[in-house]
This record gives sequence, C-alpha cells and structure tokens, in this order.
Amino acid sequence: MGYNLAMVADALRVRSALDNGEFVPFFQPVVDLRSGCIKGFEVLARWNDPVSGIIPPDLFIPAAERDGWISDLTMELLRTAFRAVDDLPSPVRLSVNLSAGQLCDPALPSQIAAVAGAAGFSLDRLSLELTESALVRDMESARAIAHDLKALGCKLSLDDFGTGFSSLLSLQALPFDILKVDRSFVSSMTVNKESRKIVAMVVGLGQSLGIATVAEGIETEEQDQMLLWLGCDYGQGWNYGRPVPASALLDSYFSVRPRRKHEGLHPKRSLSMFDVPPATRLAQLRAIYDGAPVGLAFLDHEMRYVTLNKRLAEMNRVPVEAHLGNTLETMYPGLFQIIGTNIRQALAGESVVEMEVNTPLDGQFHGRSFLLSCEPARDEVGDVVGVSLAVADVTAVKQLERSRLEVQEHMRHMLDLNPQIQWVLDEHGGAVEVSREWNDTTGTGTESWRGWGWLDALHPDDAPKARENVLASIASRQPMDVKYRVRADGGDWVWKRARSWPRYDAEGNVPFWYGVLEDCEPDA
Repeated sequence: MGYNLAMVADALRVRSALDNGEFVPFFQPVVDLRSGCIKGFEVLARWNDPVSGIIPPDLFIPAAERDGWISDLTMELLRTAFRAVDDLPSPVRLSVNLSAGQLCDPALPSQIAAVAGAAGFSLDRLSLELTESALVRDMESARAIAHDLKALGCKLSLDDFGTGFSSLLSLQALPFDILKVDRSFVSSMTVNKESRKIVAMVVGLGQSLGIATVAEGIETEEQDQMLLWLGCDYGQGWNYGRPVPASALLDSYFSVRPRRKHEGLHPKRSLSMFDVPPATRLAQLRAIYDGAPVGLAFLDHEMRYVTLNKRLAEMNRVPVEAHLGNTLETMYPGLFQIIGTNIRQALAGESVVEMEVNTPLDGQFHGRSFLLSCEPARDEVGDVVGVSLAVADVTAVKQLERSRLEVQEHMRHMLDLNPQIQWVLDEHGGAVEVSREWNDTTGTGTESWRGWGWLDALHPDDAPKARENVLASIASRQPMDVKYRVRADGGDWVWKRARSWPRYDAEGNVPFWYGVLEDCEPDA
C-alpha cells in the first residue's frame, strides 16, 4: 500500500491525528514459556489514517522523535492501552518502548504517573523498554529519569540486548529488571550455532543477575522449545499471535493455549526441570553430581575432561584439578586402550550401558574392575557435544564373586573325593542333584538319574520299597533311612544305605531333602 509520507512531516496533520485518536495501540502477546500462559502484551504504535489505513511505526516514529511529538504519542498510546486491558479477565503486564529523547525529559515520570492514575492502572504492571542507543546519548540523564520511573513502580527492560557495542556497560549503569533477546539471534538460533550461543549467553547472564529474559521474534515451535530448554522466561512473536488492535484484544488473550505438563517437549527433555528457578536447578544438580555414589565425568569431543566429581577423582586416585583440560588418553593410556572405542561410540550418538571393564594387574588401576556407562550429551538441537561417563568400582564385588566360585569349586572337588554319594531330592521325591560317584558306581547315563530315574538303577525287588520310603518321609517330614541294592557298573548288585534330612525354608516348608548314599551290609 502507498502511504502519503508528506503528512508525517505536517505538524498540523500530526496534531489533528493526535487529537482525533488516529494513533492507536496494537497488542502483541508476551507468553510465559514454562506455562504457555499470556503474562502481558507489548504495546506497539500504529497510525490509523482514514485514507491510507494502518501505517506501520517505522514510517512515523523517526519523525515523532525528530519533530518532538514522541511524548504526546506515547501518552496517547498508554492512555488507550490502560483502558483496553480493563476488559481482560485478569491483570496483565504492558510494555512500551521509550525513545532516546524521552529519557532526557524530566517530565516523563510525572506524565506517565498522571495517565496511569487517570486510568486506574497500577504502574507495577508497566515495563518501559529502553534501547542501548538511547542510553549512550546521555547516560547521566537516563540514569536519573530511570530511577524516578523505578520509584513509581515501573519495571525497566533493556531492549535488543547484545546488538550494541556497550551492552554490559548499559546493563551495569541502570537497575534493569528485564533483558530482551534480540530477534536477529532468535530467528537464526535453530540453524546457527553462534546465534544459539549468544542466546544462551544472554539467558545465562539474566539468570546470574536475577533478571528475567524475554525472547523477541519467536515464529516457530522449534524456537519456543529451544528457548524453554535454555531457561528463557518469556517470549513474544508470531508463534503466539500477531499484533492486534484493542477491539481484538480479548480474542488474542484467549487464543494462546496454556502448555500442559510435558506437552511438546523433546523426548529427551522434561518440563519438570523448569519447575524451579534455573539457579536453584543448577544448585540441585551440583549437589547430586558431587554426592553421587558413582564416578561422573563429562568429556568433550576431544575426550578432554571438562568436569568430574570427587568420587571419580578418588577412584582414579588423582585430584579433580589434575584432570581438567587433559584427555583421557593422556591421563590413563592403558585404560584408554580398553574403553576408547566405546567412548567413540557415544560421541557418534550410541549409548553404552554398564560395560564391564577389567584392568590389567600391571596397569595404572592394578587389576581393578569397573562398570562403565557412556551417554551422548546433546545440545538444544540434539547435536552431540560430548560424552557423560558414569563409573562404578565393582572390584570388591568381583573379588567376592571369584571367591565364591573358588569355594564352590573346592566343595565340588571335596564331594568328588568323598566315598559317600551326595544327592538332593525335591519336594516330590525327584532327584535334582547327585554327585559324580553315582554315575561311576552305576554306570548309568549322565542325566538318567533325574526325577525318579534313579529308581531304574535299583534292584526290581527294592525299588518299590525305596519309593514308598521316600514318599512316607515327605509326608511325615521325618528323616528317611532305607537300604536297597544298586546295580554296579559290572552288573553285580551292591547294598547301599540311603539317609536324608529335610531342609526347611523361612516359611517352614520343605523344598528339598539332602542325603547321602554309602556302602552297607545286606539285611539279615
């Protein structure tokens, strides 16, 4: 659309427009990124010319600043905006931009107070946005007027942070409450790593200083998710709604849907992480990290130690500080030969879970054993930026396991050398274990004795009696004692005496019977 730009420079036309209410506020939602709820609106200037229609601010704001009617314009916008938000169901915050010239006007605080008082609008719901360029013109005047505005209850917001050459000096000069991340970084952060780092830096700076952060120009859900992941507090942009006039304000308010718990988050992320302030979350994670009963570390792409907890340093028997900045291969070359391939797997995006690592006796770890897990660490867009290691020293457990196996093996040898035949029956009388001497004596197959198969090696006249004796003992829970003939390997029959005793469990049941079989004299 073509605009009659000459009227912008016509003082009479401008005055007429101000008097006739042609300068109107448009409202763009500001959303709490954690809850998804609208917390306020930024008030944007528009000129609703009867002939040209809606004229965007970049065509008249420069003239308003140059020709001295910017304060009149600001007060007209605030007057209308304060009345418009009265119709909303709950109080919301409003934010409005101030120009460089206004920050040098000592009358500004009293003008804002008068307009707010007439509308019954509490100034603790108003944020005034200042740009760095406005501050560097006359810092002393800006500081004095900013303190007067703060005294009224207004919040101060530093707009377009990071785009100027004096960002940190500006932040130090005035008592800002809010940092606004410039849209140029937000729009490219999902594809440009440097933009992402700048956004993370601004958000982190706000968290460190206790200052809220607002991201401008959010146009996609992907940007919303990334900013939420970084810990940004608030966002605005077309993703939540375009600027609307006062007549559409109520619809805009209800059009933004609150975020449900866990809704829309990346599967590797959790909204519960954002239920507490970032500084508190960091302290909690630090306490968990330092207090973990296992060794923890983070390695970068070069496998350098970026951080590790005290437990891992103690396991390595090397101070924490000696690890930092050094590679795993430099610190522990022998260990690197064993686990280097697994760490490369994690750097390629593959998890390694509870891999057993046994170190050589003559190495740095003197034969100790570990369980190692390697998990890829990813940034906001899922790129792998390093590896998280979790290490548990299981040397004592492995030693106990080896000792237990050695004892079992010793017992097996002792049983093999014992002239008695050892056996175990289950609760039904079936054999579940028998020493090797049974097969040596009877010459039967290795597993033929299982269940009631052992009866096949007994003399046909003795097998029924032996079976009855077993069942009677099971029923009475009394020790069994019976003699019978067993076929020897050469075909002869030899007399054996079988004795067994019940084994009770914790509930008083008898799941097994333990017995011995030994040579005896025949019955008279």
